[in-house]
Amino acid sequence: MSQASPRVLALCGGVGGAKLVLGLSHIVAGEDLMVVVNTGDDFDHLGLRVCPDIDTVSYTLAGVVNPETGWGRAGETGEFMAALASLGGEDWFFLGDRDLALHVERTRRLRDGETLSDITADFACKLGVTVNIVPMSDDPVATKVATKEGELAFQHYFVRERCQPAVTGFRFQGIDRASPHSRIVEALQNPALEAVVICPSNPFVSIDPILALPGLREALTRCTAPVVAISPIVGGAAVKGPTAKMMAELNVAVTPAAVVTHYAGLLEGFVLDERDAACKRTIERLVPHVSIGDTLMVNLDRKIALAEQVLALAGRCVAA
Repeated sequence: MSQASPRVLALCGGVGGAKLVLGLSHIVAGEDLMVVVNTGDDFDHLGLRVCPDIDTVSYTLAGVVNPETGWGRAGETGEFMAALASLGGEDWFFLGDRDLALHVERTRRLRDGETLSDITADFACKLGVTVNIVPMSDDPVATKVATKEGELAFQHYFVRERCQPAVTGFRFQGIDRASPHSRIVEALQNPALEAVVICPSNPFVSIDPILALPGLREALTRCTAPVVAISPIVGGAAVKGPTAKMMAELNVAVTPAAVVTHYAGLLEGFVLDERDAACKRTIERLVPHVSIGDTLMVNLDRKIALAEQVLALAGRCVAA
């Protein structure tokens, strides 16, 4: 995997972010694109270290992701899970048979002292991925979801409880002892960097863990490249996942403007979906450059088109 400094750096969560990253990978050469992936969702399950967002991004870029779910591997089988359930084991988190091999090997290598970033880069290479996939940190961080029913580990909230408990806040366990990966800091300090893209991932549980890393937000504000984001809210709803539900439960307006406000002090550009064009003037009071387009990435062409729009917006920010 190339160690050259990237031209484009993307902050990414799982399914929604992976779609945009796939689009970016078609217009930015692999060694010129770095994807910084949230690891707050990572957890130990059945004795294995599972990294859902890293794996979703890796499988998506490798062309082996399950097209129906956006996560997991295509053509997966579930014999292991069926056997586990028959023994009374925990089967609430599905691990497909081929996907399971990745978790077993990752866990072994971590126990042997390898870093998560080195393992991730090696797996990406074996999957034929040339894009630089970088975990936000090699230090463990665990997202905890505060709910009216008590605090839950993220995957317990997201998968086991199916996002049903009402959310009251979030905590990133271990964040004060974690460091952003050195390659991320180096990329942000490099004047050759042309754009930082905040993918349309959940702001609270996919992007905030990255931004909460000590020194990371400050590095973004000092970065000479424009920081642009894509709205994860379209027409008053989340494209995928519990973002809108979380916003409503936190008494935050379910609007693109609220997303911009959430990223206050970071953004120079924002991509607004055409269905929310009426919000443009409001958002222009919050961020200097606004672009309107179709942000629903329903096929590869739309993913590539949105990626092109995002980079064009970043170019406008620089030219202004």
